[in-house]
Formats: sequence, C-alpha cells, structure tokens
Amino acid sequence: MKDIMIMNVKKVAFGAAVVFFAGFASAQTLQDGINSIDSDKFAQAKTNFTEMVAKEPSADNYFYLGNTFLRQGEPDYAKATESFNKGLAADSKSYLNKIGLAAVKLGKGDKGAVAEIQKVVTDSREKDAEVLFRAAEALTLFEKNSSPDLAIQYLTKAIEKAEKKGVPAHYYYTLGDAYRLKRMPGEAMSAYDKALPVAKNKASVYTRMATLWMAAQQWQQAKQNIDKAIGVDPTYAPAYKALAGYDIRYQQNAKATQDLINYTKYADEDPYTQLEIAKLYFTNEDYVNSKAVLDKIFDKIEDPIKFKLRAYQSYADGNYAEAKQNMDTFVSQAEKTRVQPADQGLQGLIAAGLAKTETDAAKKSALMAESQQKIAIAKAAKDETMKWDMELANIAGGGGASQADADKGPTNPTIEALKKQVAANNQDSDALFKLATAYQDAKNWSGAILTWQKMIALLPDWAPAYYSQGYSYQQAGNNEAAKIAYEKFISTVKPADQEANKQTLAYAYFAVAYMSKDSDVAKAKDYVAKSLQLDPTYEDAVKLNAEINK
Repeated sequence: MKDIMIMNVKKVAFGAAVVFFAGFASAQTLQDGINSIDSDKFAQAKTNFTEMVAKEPSADNYFYLGNTFLRQGEPDYAKATESFNKGLAADSKSYLNKIGLAAVKLGKGDKGAVAEIQKVVTDSREKDAEVLFRAAEALTLFEKNSSPDLAIQYLTKAIEKAEKKGVPAHYYYTLGDAYRLKRMPGEAMSAYDKALPVAKNKASVYTRMATLWMAAQQWQQAKQNIDKAIGVDPTYAPAYKALAGYDIRYQQNAKATQDLINYTKYADEDPYTQLEIAKLYFTNEDYVNSKAVLDKIFDKIEDPIKFKLRAYQSYADGNYAEAKQNMDTFVSQAEKTRVQPADQGLQGLIAAGLAKTETDAAKKSALMAESQQKIAIAKAAKDETMKWDMELANIAGGGGASQADADKGPTNPTIEALKKQVAANNQDSDALFKLATAYQDAKNWSGAILTWQKMIALLPDWAPAYYSQGYSYQQAGNNEAAKIAYEKFISTVKPADQEANKQTLAYAYFAVAYMSKDSDVAKAKDYVAKSLQLDPTYEDAVKLNAEINK
C-alpha cells in the first residue's frame, strides 16, 4: 500500500454515502440543527433534534432526528428507521417520514424506493416545497443509488414554490449536488453561484465549489475556494476536510495531518464523525493516527464498517492474517449491497499476502487463485481504490516505499533544503524533480520513489517520471514494482517523442525483459527484441537476447 495506494476520500473504499448538506428552517431550533449537520457536528445535531422531540414529539421533529442518522458519514439505518416509524405513529400521513423510510431502502441499495418516493410526492399533490425538497435530497444522498434527473425536477418545483418567501440557500445547494451526480459541473456551479448571495454561511458554498473543482481536477481553483471558505469562517470543519483531500492528492502528508487535526477540532466527537476522521487519516497513510482514532471509538460503533477499516489498517501493516479475520467479519455482518468491488480487491491482496508465507503447496495455489479472481473483480469494475498491480508487486517485493523509510535513509543539506521548498509549494515541479534526483544521488531509494510518485500525481503524462521511478524501485530491489513503472513509461511516451527517448526506451524494454526472463520467457524475448530494434548496439540486450534464444 504505502504511498502507492491512492484512495478517493469520498469514494469506493469504505462505502461512505456521499454527504450532501441541506435542511429547511421553520424555527430557530430547527435551523440550529441544520447548521450543525452542515458543519459535520452530528452529535450536536442529534442533541438538538432530540430536545425538539422531547418538547414536541411531532412527526416533523421525528423526521429531522431520523434524517440526521442518514446524513452522517456512515448512515445508521436502524436508528433512522426507528425515528421515522415514531414519526408515522404520531401522524400516519406524514409525507416526510414516508420519504425517510424510502430513503433508508435507497441507501441499502433498493432502487424500487425511487418509485416509493415518487408516490409520496404524487400523494402530496406537490403543494409543499419542503416535501419536494426532502424527496430530492433523498434522491441525491446515496451516489450509487441516486436519481438526479428526478431530483432536479422536484428541486425546480420546490424553488418555484419558495420564490415568494425567498428561496433557501440549501435548495440551490442540493440542486448543485444533483447536477454533480449527472456529471454536469457547469450547471452545478451555476446552482452554487445562486446559493452564495442567500447563504448565511458562505463557507458552506465555497467548500462545495472547491470540491466540485477537485472533482474536475482543477486544483488551483479548488485551493482558491478552500482558502475563501476558511477566510470567511475559520471554524467551518468541512473546509478542512476538503483541504485534507487536496493535500492528500499532492501527497503532502504532514500538511494533510494538520488539516485533519483542524477538522477534528471544529467537527465534534460523534463516533461516526470520528470514523470519517479515521478513514481520512488512513488515506493520508497516517496509520498510527488512524488506528488511534478507530481504537477510541471501536466499541461505540455498531456498524460493521469498523471491521473493514481495521482490515485496511492491518493490511497496511502487513498483518495479513488479522486483515483477513476483520474482512471476513465485515462481509459476514454487512448487508450484501455494502460489499463493494474494492473490498473484493482487498480480499485478493490479503490472499496474495498470505500466499507468500504459505508452505503447503495446495493452500498456496488456492490462495493465489483466489487473489487473481478477487482482484479481477475490482479491475473489471474499473475500481481505482488501489493500484492493484503495484500493490501485488509490493507484496511480492516485500513492501512499498514509506515516508518513515525515506526519513531514516541518507540525507544531505541539498535534500533538506529541497524538502522545505516542496513543503512550501507542493506544485513546484522543478523542486520535486531536483529533490527526487538528489535522493537518487544519495541512494535514498525510498525518498526517490515517493518523490517521483508526487511528480506523477502532479504531471501524470510526463513519461520520464515513470522511468525514474522504475529505476529507483529496481535499485531498492523491488523488481516487480520496477517492471510496472518501466511499462508505464513505455506506454506514456508519445509517438512524437519516441526518437528523443530512444536510449531510455531501449533500456526500459531491456530491464523488463531481464526481470521477466525467469517468469515469462515469451515476454522477455519480445521485449529484448524491441530493445535491440531501438539500439542494435546495446551490449547487455545483445547478451540477454543470445541467452534466452539459445
């Protein structure tokens, strides 16, 4: 895993629902609760709505309490259902609570719930903007089970109905969220632009704009909007979560850790919020903090997702037996719809790790077959939670490069100065290039591998970074990872640049051939021939060609 593992914070690895913020205020206390949800203060929101229910056990108040359990990072369907059922007991016709129960089904993967939500809206005769809004919110809450077209239709009507009294900002937020799900960033940004003048807390809007830019990989605009969000409200927790995502993208681990400390400071101690923090620490490769946070809340969380996170942590530590045990517990306890292709991919990696030390030939063969089958499922789903081939290469090669290894390795004044330069500006490609080269000169191969990886994250189409990473892996003794990096170099060189890269291409082909000669002779023959085609005088390639074509 190490730095090679790239995880989208919001996406596949942990099955977290996409968190969208919304809420309609009919009273100040309701607004307080909505503001708390919007700020990732879920414990505060639950307290707020519980007090409202105690004062007035109305159907609407039960809905708002139940909805909070759906909105947290990992939904608590049981508690949400309990609250919605109490709401219906208070008023059997409550449209909001009927939408809430349908939303629970939707979150669990039952797409038939979309028709249930449509029926509720039809029964309401579309008279109530709040019912239209909550129906739309439910249809955008779970990315994989969303219905953005219908949500946009309901939100458009809700906005029309609300125009006389003034459209609440969250109507526009959610419209933007629906357009995001449709992969229509221009329309999403327009909706967020409309929210900006009417939003009481503009940090909320700027943070959404920032994450939209991040999704479009427009990192400069993303950072500008994060800075605006923190500028207008330095206590707005989600802005720091977005900033952590930005810094994780550039593998600025120290900065991301500080972002997460700030997020923790301004969010609250709700166990499910802490679970989100544990996930984010993990994505930042800060396994120590991730484990510390998870240990603190493990017994407070009923959701089996905790076993999955622990499995990832154990895998990162190379403790494959413990990882398997936790993953098996997650799969046995979680609903089938929550087991994702990434989870099966992880099971495949764990099997590969166990196979490495298995002495029984039959068991070893079964583990390797399981590994290939499970990883194939993740690849077929185009899941990119991890770089599957590189992970396998690192297992075979004894593990990837880590920041701890780089810090323990050789250094000098040039390296230390360049590290400071990169820390000050993580998009300075010239400083990254010089730092990676300085690490190579000092034979600090872990440092070189990590820095070339940062360069690849910044400039994914710049082929020489893959070549240099391959060379660094080779020098570190991880031939499996080196082969993957060299092949990525070969495939990334543009046709127009082939001539200028003739010598390095010849070496890359030779290196893959040499490292494949004992495991894949056909590939070795093919690649050494390509090397000689580029440079017929390349002595090492001539010798290898003679050796494997006896």
